[in-house]
Amino acid sequence: MKIKFKKKRLIANLIISIIWIAFGTYNVMAEDHLRWTDYGYLVIGVLYFGQYLHDLTYQYLTIQDGIIKKNGLYGYWKTINLNDITWIKKFAGDYTLKTKKKELKINTDLIDKDVLAELNKILAALNLPNDRTPFTNQIP
Repeated sequence: MKIKFKKKRLIANLIISIIWIAFGTYNVMAEDHLRWTDYGYLVIGVLYFGQYLHDLTYQYLTIQDGIIKKNGLYGYWKTINLNDITWIKKFAGDYTLKTKKKELKINTDLIDKDVLAELNKILAALNLPNDRTPFTNQIP
């Protein structure tokens, strides 16, 4: 199951990439004396377009075979096994999933509202403590 980005984020990255590429192309074509910064605009545009394609293809989160994976650009992925989660913290609409060794933060502002309800159901089904203090067996 893929937890998708909001369409607004995807469209914003696409528009920003088009603007940078257009600006870079104009600078390269219009000037007689080229500077290295003129090519920098093109590079920035291509990087934004790469971000757009990555986000469109992989989306924000993937939940599959009991593993939740946060898909990041340039080989940056964080994974947590759902069975290993010991604590869920919800603060300001964002989730923090903790295991004994790892922590995964989920920004719910980036998630499409239709899919956010499904994510809430999956996390609620784990029946874990979700208050501000982590569950421990120690006496305070």
